[in-house]
Amino acid sequence: MTDLKLINGSLRQGVWQGVLAGGTAQPSVVVLHDGLPLAGATVAADPEQVGHWVVSVALPVETLSDGVQTYVLREAATRAFVGHFTIIAGVPMEEDIRAELDLLRAELDLLKRAFRRHCVETAAQT
Repeated sequence: MTDLKLINGSLRQGVWQGVLAGGTAQPSVVVLHDGLPLAGATVAADPEQVGHWVVSVALPVETLSDGVQTYVLREAATRAFVGHFTIIAGVPMEEDIRAELDLLRAELDLLKRAFRRHCVETAAQT
């Protein structure tokens, strides 16, 4: 178990930066993609907030492709989970997400109608 918590993150020009909260000493973290560590992750004290740490890692081009890519942050020594971030890329993925959302909405509407019908039927029986 770790005291660190990932509270913020952003991506600019291929470099992901996140803010870790917690801990009194500078943490050492490793960023993993598909279980493999990425080289070059750095941690520095946040000059604006005590107890906050800025993590930076340049995302290798070979880790980026269509679909969802998940990057996991772990403490280097204990391998405890600290947080994660995802990057979604590609037009096909966007279409898949929209289609899945439409399907979920249709299923929810079906469940709402069935639940309302059930409520009406059980109320009529009492």
